[in-house]
Amino acid sequence: MDMIYRRADIRDLDLLTEIRVQVLRAANHLPETDELAEVRANSRSYYRRALPEGAHAAFLAFDGERFAATGGVSFYAVMPTCCNPSGQKAYLMNIYTCPEYRRKGVAYRMVDLLVKECLARDVTFISLEATDMGRPLYEKYGFRPMRDEMLLPPERCLSLASRWAGL
Repeated sequence: MDMIYRRADIRDLDLLTEIRVQVLRAANHLPETDELAEVRANSRSYYRRALPEGAHAAFLAFDGERFAATGGVSFYAVMPTCCNPSGQKAYLMNIYTCPEYRRKGVAYRMVDLLVKECLARDVTFISLEATDMGRPLYEKYGFRPMRDEMLLPPERCLSLASRWAGL
């Protein structure tokens, strides 16, 4: 298989946006009938801003002219810590391989490209969220579960926001 990997740029805006919607459908087991118009519009805006700024890098893989896989990484800064003195972080996301290209090393190569992008920017704190299907790949690459993070669920945030709206 002669896979072609390349960095995405603003000319790929339509493709990146549609793939993002496909990835979310697959990861969340959503039917094709779910429109996801708000996610589509916000994803498009995100790519339009973040790609030129360098806050996001994305890669695409093609088998000839046929799309095969994608992956992205968002870069951000937090307060420096003992474990991350620079405060620079990278979050791998939107890693997706079309079913017919799975188990052929395509996703592993995509993760490798994303990690190399992080290291080229001197970012060594790299995290991601894993689906059950993706977890073995990420573990094989060397990712390990994190135990100290917590999340305030979006529904709780909405509940608090509505409670505080009148204040």
